[in-house]
Amino acid sequence: MIDEITDFVLDWADGFGLIGLAIVSSTEAAFQPVPPDLLVMPMSLSADGPLELFLIFSVATLSSVLGSLGGYAIGFYGGRPLLERFASTDNSEKLDNLVTRYGSAGIFIAAVSPIPYKALAWTAGAGKMNIRIFIVAGLIGRGIRFGLEVTILGFYGDEFLSQLENPLAWLMLGIFSILIYSIVKPWWNKISSNL
Repeated sequence: MIDEITDFVLDWADGFGLIGLAIVSSTEAAFQPVPPDLLVMPMSLSADGPLELFLIFSVATLSSVLGSLGGYAIGFYGGRPLLERFASTDNSEKLDNLVTRYGSAGIFIAAVSPIPYKALAWTAGAGKMNIRIFIVAGLIGRGIRFGLEVTILGFYGDEFLSQLENPLAWLMLGIFSILIYSIVKPWWNKISSNL
């Protein structure tokens, strides 16, 4: 079902260019499951120049943060009952502790990482986190995430894609992923422990 939703959203948004990207970015940060990266990456690869790459980066970043304010409002007004209804108790507790322990750094971590940004926005809203800090951390985190994607694929796309055909590149990526996982997994498991 998620694949069908993803395909539908991407097919629809692809026809609208930057407007489609803005809609997907903002709604993903508030409630829907399709990540804007699935539009940012191909758009960056086919961009005509630096101005277009800058527009892709700007639209994705600003729309995502703007949409996260909707997620923040959902959490603020829906509170804990909403989180408990749509997120597992374990994940809800981890996100809560991430915001409580790390504040803006927790928002930054979620904005850069594959953690669903909407879930953290809901959690920040439910915990009544300072909205200015929430916005700034989101701008920095989302800016880094989309900035890396746009820069790597927009300026070095052909070289990057050719490296993906190299088995050594996959080996290095695998080793790097295992290293990151071995550091992050124990930390993520400890987040659910009591403060």
